[in-house]
Amino acid sequence: MAITSATGIDAAPRKQTLQTNYIDFTTSATEGWAQQYLPDLMEKEAEIYGKRTISGFLAQVGAEEPSAADRVVWSEQGRLHLAYTATNEDVSANVFTIVNDVDGNSVGADHGIRVGDIVLISNSSLTLRGYVSVRTAGAATITVLPYANDDFDNAGFSDSAGAGAYRILVVGSEFGKGTDTRSSANEPKFKSHQNKHIILKDYYEVSGSDASAIGWVEVAGEAGQNGYLWYLKAEGDTRSRFADYLEMAMLESEFAVAASTIENATGGLGLDASTTGIDAGTEGLFKAITTRGHQTTGVTGVNAATDLAEFDAILAVFDQNGAIEENMMFVDRSTSLAIDDMLASMNSYGAGGTSYGVFDNSEDMALNLGFSGFRRGSYDFYKSDFKYLNDKGTRGALNDAVTNIRGVVIPAGVSSVYDEMLGRNMKRPFLHVRFRASETESRKMKTWVTGSVGAATAGIDTMQIHYLSERCLITQGANNFMLMN
Repeated sequence: MAITSATGIDAAPRKQTLQTNYIDFTTSATEGWAQQYLPDLMEKEAEIYGKRTISGFLAQVGAEEPSAADRVVWSEQGRLHLAYTATNEDVSANVFTIVNDVDGNSVGADHGIRVGDIVLISNSSLTLRGYVSVRTAGAATITVLPYANDDFDNAGFSDSAGAGAYRILVVGSEFGKGTDTRSSANEPKFKSHQNKHIILKDYYEVSGSDASAIGWVEVAGEAGQNGYLWYLKAEGDTRSRFADYLEMAMLESEFAVAASTIENATGGLGLDASTTGIDAGTEGLFKAITTRGHQTTGVTGVNAATDLAEFDAILAVFDQNGAIEENMMFVDRSTSLAIDDMLASMNSYGAGGTSYGVFDNSEDMALNLGFSGFRRGSYDFYKSDFKYLNDKGTRGALNDAVTNIRGVVIPAGVSSVYDEMLGRNMKRPFLHVRFRASETESRKMKTWVTGSVGAATAGIDTMQIHYLSERCLITQGANNFMLMN
């Protein structure tokens, strides 16, 4: 009895280039395989600049989460306690005008001081206690009665003080026996922030003739791979570069202003915010910190004692904000050495006793990941060299000596914010990436092959490899971040 194959069935094995069977030599799963089975190919090119990629920074400090909307909107709660800057209307009449909160946000009549509050009022040389007797309706003015004198003029304050010359802090309240309850309440203050995704793309093409020279190796059971897999060095470089671009864009991007050419040009993006409501660009890490966080020019290595004082000034800023106990430092080479010298001048004080909580309490894990830990005050710091700031092929190529970025301090752990899309409080890493995704489509990192070579989707005699990602960076609690310039 003869056995025949049905019409249209090709029983012969076929080596075909598909997006499902090419080898990505940028992953750890295949690097060893390449060295073992393709030594002659790998020897043809020497990577004289060492490990060239810089991706992995965001993976070390945060996470990646899907997002189903064009924008990501979240709200951050303001400070719990009430503290303001004020100017005096008339100290002899005990009248002050609220200007800003202590973070510099204009509040005016929207302040939280109420009748019955006990407050501390200070200028550059004097702190006095007072009782709030009047809050002017619809205005920023309050009347405060001093405990120690008949008026603040006699107590030492002056009408000549300029705007914002006084600090006012609510420390409690006082009421008489049998009095009624308070007639007003303070609502929590929230400030909303938002960011939008950007679409990043890249592309690689090779002719059918050149693709035919690609080596094939049959693999069985190697890291889950089976069958004939092909290797293309230039494609691997393109993919590695694109992975770096995903990270670099999240660090360096910013929104285009309304008057910019990008927003209004008919060519290019054509994203006119006045008509579409969508701004070009996205808020990267460095822009988020310069806008909502803190910056320092200290710890330069000029003098170890000076560096220590400047580093302690950084701790003072953290004390005034969230006081996150564990922080990760990504710095360039010169700043890393300056910190090492600073610690050495302290006879290794603070180098021990680090909890390494962010590394599952394992010092070995931290060291294996390229981090060294030290403790100063009540804070643990995990320092790592940031290749992106050193490499002449990346930010190390820039010659801006004034605003050049030397490093960044990022709080470890998570923070609680109100997610306006989900409608509830969420705990999320201070720094994380959001990528567009749904049940049918993930745009975290898309790769597909077109052309007539391998995929056979078009008549052109090429293999076309496409890369796409749609993502944005979320910087929560930027007041706990520090940029080192």
